[in-house]
Amino acid sequence: MQTVETLNEGLKRAYTLTITAKDIEGKVDAELKRIAPQMKMPGFRPGKVPTNLVRKMHGPALLQDALNTALQEGVRSLIAEQNLRPAMQPQVELVGEYEQGQDATLSVTLEVLPQVPTPAIDALKLERLTVPVADEAIDEQLQKFADQQKRWDDAGDKAAEQGDQVTVDFVGKTMDGVAFEGGSGEDMAVEIGGGRLIPGFEDQLVGVKAGEEKQISVTFPEDYPAKDLAGQPATFDLTIKSVKTAGEAKVDDEMAKNLGLESLEQLRGLLKGQIEQEHNGLTRTYMKRKLLDQLADGHDFEVPPSMVEAEFSQIWAQLEHEATHEEDPEAAKAEMEKERDDYEKIAERRVRLGLLLSEIGQANGVEVTAQEMNRLIAQAAQQYGPEDRQRFIQYVQQEPMAAAQLRAPLYEDKVVDFLFGKAEITDRETTREELEAAIESEDGFATGTHVHNHDHDHDHGAKKAKAKKADVTEDAAEEDAADAPKKATRAKKAAPAEGEAEAAEATDEAPAKKPRAKKAAAPAEGEAEAAEAPAKKPRAKKAAPTE
Repeated sequence: MQTVETLNEGLKRAYTLTITAKDIEGKVDAELKRIAPQMKMPGFRPGKVPTNLVRKMHGPALLQDALNTALQEGVRSLIAEQNLRPAMQPQVELVGEYEQGQDATLSVTLEVLPQVPTPAIDALKLERLTVPVADEAIDEQLQKFADQQKRWDDAGDKAAEQGDQVTVDFVGKTMDGVAFEGGSGEDMAVEIGGGRLIPGFEDQLVGVKAGEEKQISVTFPEDYPAKDLAGQPATFDLTIKSVKTAGEAKVDDEMAKNLGLESLEQLRGLLKGQIEQEHNGLTRTYMKRKLLDQLADGHDFEVPPSMVEAEFSQIWAQLEHEATHEEDPEAAKAEMEKERDDYEKIAERRVRLGLLLSEIGQANGVEVTAQEMNRLIAQAAQQYGPEDRQRFIQYVQQEPMAAAQLRAPLYEDKVVDFLFGKAEITDRETTREELEAAIESEDGFATGTHVHNHDHDHDHGAKKAKAKKADVTEDAAEEDAADAPKKATRAKKAAPAEGEAEAAEATDEAPAKKPRAKKAAAPAEGEAEAAEAPAKKPRAKKAAPTE
């Protein structure tokens, strides 16, 4: 094989490879010898078919296979001989039409990973903001549990007041008297003042009694999910089934036992542990951002444009997806376009940080063990149905890029933990509100850390489209591209783990994920709170009145 370098500019490389006809023909002959003993043909004993007949029957296919093999081996040899570290899958093209008996010429273009300067990690200084768990926070959560277990006593003929629970059947109608789809329900329990229904609905239940019928008028909010109802007036015909008053919500051992625990003290301990875990997560997020800021400030080197483009494409696709759920999708997309340059800078930063973290991890022996990897695969397999889990496990084991994608977040966390161990850390107690404000503060983006902080840097919550930018980062940017080159980029063609001779391409053969259960289109406010509480009796379906 003859190799000629045709481009060496920055991180871009291009080569022309010439594979001789002799090499290609040698591969055809080798394959003929391999398959001939297995061939069967009328008039010949098994394995005795003449080689020339096998060549005549399968020659074109054998030649194509041999050519493909020669090309793949040529690229691998090129990467090894030139000591290249591809940033993305090399682009390989056959020059001209290949004819049997001739040399094959191909062009190979690629971008290589930069030589990352030795990261400066000996002078890292971090502040660890800690939040002690206050008794008031535990008491507040206990009261929420007590409120969820509120006892409702039948009030008989009593007129409903604020704080009472009214059970109703309802039929929603437009102003011309036509019932609208999804606007009817039975046995809906409404706590007056609970704030779970659209504005004006609950207030008009004050004074009703069991057995009464009543019509109320409301106006749906402008941002109501059902677009044909958003901002529109409507009426609801109500049948009052019952009125109930709330019994006293007691925070005691009995409440804890209703939650399956032994005592209130045990519940307090569990809640304290849960709140501590939440605080620790916030502390880590803050420290990680400050760590990445220091790394970004202290290192500036060229990164492969193809990797930046792939990272930007992933960010942009997420933004476009989220823009479709805005009140005005076109306005949201227009807002995105104004800040395209900012997003490109974010993509570049994430790739650079990824290369830095990978360099730090490799230089310091950070690795994900086989046991940890098996645990990751097992956890990821749970998102598939029972029949597909084994297929998924086999897929990950056979596809290096799929395995790298699973490994990346854990690898990054381990590198970050290593850096925490190297840093000079000072502790300072603060409140949860101050810690959350520090995470949200605009100074975190001063060096280009996260889109989330960039949002506050520009116009704190001024436009919903801009506020949605937060979603770009804390899933993907908590990674901050620490995956490259340890994981595949999210584009179809991906960067290899360092030292791999050839970038593998992801396949489409991973098992389909188990579909998620459909969520209600417009859940009532507050339903997500206190998921730890015991299962409740299912509520009757509520359609139009909920916000």
